[in-house]
Amino acid sequence: MSSSLSPAQPAPAPSEAASRSPWRSLRYRSMRWWSLANFVSNAGTWMQLTVQNLLVLEITGSAAATGLSMSVQAAPALLMSTLGGAAVDRWPRKLTAAVSQALLGAIAFTTAVLVALDRLDMTSLMVLAAVTGVVATVDNPACALLGNDLVPAEDVPSAIGVGALVHQAGRLVGAALAGVAVGFLGTSVAYFANGVSFLFVASVIPFLRPAPGAVRQDAVNRKQRGADMTVREGLRFFARRPRLMALAGVTGISAVFGRNYQLTLAVLVTGPLAGGAGSFGTVSTVLAVGGILGAVLAARLRRPSVRLVGALAAAGALLQVVAGLSPSVAVLIVLVLPMAVVESVSDTAGTAVLQTDPPAHLRGRVLGVWGSIGTVWSLGGPPVLGLLMELAGARGALVTGGLLIAAAIGAGCLLRQRRATTPVMLRTEEGDVAGQPALSTAA
Repeated sequence: MSSSLSPAQPAPAPSEAASRSPWRSLRYRSMRWWSLANFVSNAGTWMQLTVQNLLVLEITGSAAATGLSMSVQAAPALLMSTLGGAAVDRWPRKLTAAVSQALLGAIAFTTAVLVALDRLDMTSLMVLAAVTGVVATVDNPACALLGNDLVPAEDVPSAIGVGALVHQAGRLVGAALAGVAVGFLGTSVAYFANGVSFLFVASVIPFLRPAPGAVRQDAVNRKQRGADMTVREGLRFFARRPRLMALAGVTGISAVFGRNYQLTLAVLVTGPLAGGAGSFGTVSTVLAVGGILGAVLAARLRRPSVRLVGALAAAGALLQVVAGLSPSVAVLIVLVLPMAVVESVSDTAGTAVLQTDPPAHLRGRVLGVWGSIGTVWSLGGPPVLGLLMELAGARGALVTGGLLIAAAIGAGCLLRQRRATTPVMLRTEEGDVAGQPALSTAA
C-alpha cells in the first residue's frame, strides 16, 4: 500500500508538522494574547509581593512576621489544592479562570483601599493573604490548563516554556516597578496596579479560542458526564500512576536538597568564598540568565519524559556537588550557568509531563494533588536545608545534597530496570518446560 499523499492533499509544511522552534506556540493568536495577559499579571503580582514584604516590616518591624504572612498565603494549598483541582475539572475552564482572576483583583483593590486609608493592620493583612491563597488553589490549575487548551498537544512544551519566560520577565519588571511605585506614588499603588492586571486577564479570557488540534474541555466534559469526578478519583489515579509517582520523587528530593540556590549560594559566596553582596548579585543574575536560556531550550521539546527529568536532575545534582567545591567566586559563576539551565529544562519538562500525561478530565485534580505535594516541599525544604547547613556548612550542604539527589535517582533507575527485566516464573503444568520464564512487560 502506498503511503504517499495524493496531489490534492499536500504534505504539511515542516514548520507546521514538526517544528521544534521554542516559539511555535506563539503562532496561534489566542496564545499570543494569553502570553501578554500573563506577562501583565506576573508583573502586577511581583509588584504586590515585593511591596507586601516591605509593608509587613513597616507594620510589625518583624522579619518573622514577613515569613508568617507568606506561609499563611501558601498554607491553603496544602489542604485545599485537591478540592481546587476538582473544581477545575468540573467547571468550565474559561469561566473558572475568569472568575478566579476577578476575585484576586477584588482582593488586591480591597487591600489598596485599606492601605490608602491607613486602615490595614496585621490581622486584616493575614485574612486577605489567606483568602488569596484559597482562591489561588483554583486559579493556578485553571490558568495553567487554560493555556495548554489553546494549543495542540505537541506544542504544550512550547507553551509551558513561553510561560516560564513570561514569568521571569514579569518578575524582573514587577520588582523594578515596585520600587518606582513605593518611591513616587505610595504603597497602595502597587496593589491597585495588581488589581488592574487581574482584571486585564479576566477581560482577555472570553476571547480566547483553541487552535485546531487542541483538546476542547467542553467536549471532554460531555464525554465524561456521569463519570467519577471526585477528589478521590484524582488521588487514586496519581497514586497508581508509576511515572507520576517517580516524577514526584525526583522533584521532591531535588526541591529539598537542591535548587534553593538563593539560600545555599548566598551563604557560600559571603562565607567560604569571602565575596560580598555584589558577588552574590552577580551569581543571582547568572542564575536568572540560565533560567531564561533553559526555558528556551525546554520549549523546543516535543515529548518530554520522566526519564529526561530524572537525567537532568541527576546532572544538576552533580554540578551542585562541583559548585560546592568551588575555590573561588569566578569558578562558581562558571558552574552556576549550566546549573540554572539544567534546572529550568528539567522543571519545564516535568511540568509538561504533569499537564499532559493524565486524561483531560483528570488534569485539574492531578494538578491539585501536585499543588499539595509541592506546598509540603516549599514549606519543609528550607528548614531541612537550613539544618543541613548548620551541621555541614554551605559547602557540605551543597555536596551532601547533590550526592543524595544523584544517589536517589540512580537507585530509582536501577530498581525500575530490575523490575522491568525480572522474569516471572509460571507454575508448571503437564507438558510445560519446568522453570521457563514468562515474558514480562516493561514499565
